[in-house]
Amino acid sequence: MLPLAMLVRAPSTASPSKAVWIDLASPSDAERAEAEAETGLRLPEKEDIEEIETSSRVYEDQGALYLSTPLLTGGDCMRDLPASLGCVLTKDRLVTIHFVNLSALTELATGCEKHPDRDVGELFLRLLEIIVDQTADALERAGAELEAISHAAFRAEAPSRRHARLSAELRASLRRLGRISDGVSHLRDSLLGVGRIATFVHETAGATGLTLAPTRLNAIRGDINSLNDYQAHLASKVQFLLDAMLGFISIQQNDIVKTLTIVSVVGVPPVLIAGIYGMNFRFMPELAWPLGYPFALVVIVVSGLVPLAWLKWRGWM
Repeated sequence: MLPLAMLVRAPSTASPSKAVWIDLASPSDAERAEAEAETGLRLPEKEDIEEIETSSRVYEDQGALYLSTPLLTGGDCMRDLPASLGCVLTKDRLVTIHFVNLSALTELATGCEKHPDRDVGELFLRLLEIIVDQTADALERAGAELEAISHAAFRAEAPSRRHARLSAELRASLRRLGRISDGVSHLRDSLLGVGRIATFVHETAGATGLTLAPTRLNAIRGDINSLNDYQAHLASKVQFLLDAMLGFISIQQNDIVKTLTIVSVVGVPPVLIAGIYGMNFRFMPELAWPLGYPFALVVIVVSGLVPLAWLKWRGWM
């Protein structure tokens, strides 16, 4: 009898050794050994399903297909973490191994409860379809988020004029872009992994005696190709928006520097005049003028307005 921690998807009257789908969720060494004894299959370790080279992710051994791919734990690429899913596929059984709860397997289990008579080929194809559907939903959400950022950046009616508020908005947009870029990158890894699996199974299913509906498998491969194109489009859009945000930051910094430059240029003549009349010489003709003080004030104001008017005329402010 398999341990309760080991989930078995099969009709209630079937024994584990005859189960069509066995799902191992974070199995211990004892549970793994028992599952191997029940199925007669060599089951991969955690390190095996986390390998990144293609030869370790898809291969055939003694009539069984060993498949692994990275997946997101859920359908939100901006919040869910990546995890690895390992599959051992034969003509009679599908064994899945994972160490984090995956929403794709939860959805597949729900479908099995409604349709318990699915064979191995149909079960495996349904798993691929669920993964593709969830990936497409995640890409759609990422696309909508990017569209919102683009609209706020380029089509806002009244952009903020306060530098502090604008800086906060730019920082928030950069963080959102970072999360989206990270999520889209994880989705790309998932699509590459699932694409390799679909191609490998398509090429080797006949040799292992596995029966798969070719129309459904070809449709899955077509969906994966279209999603790869859409993911590349989103990656390009993320890069474009990132460059645009950095450009906005540069413009904001230039505006601040320009403001400080104008203030310094306008302030130099008044400071010079005030410095001249602040010198402590004994003989200065203006000191004896009755209107010397108002005259100095007027000269200071005019000396500040003249460069200000000149900068305005040149269009530098």
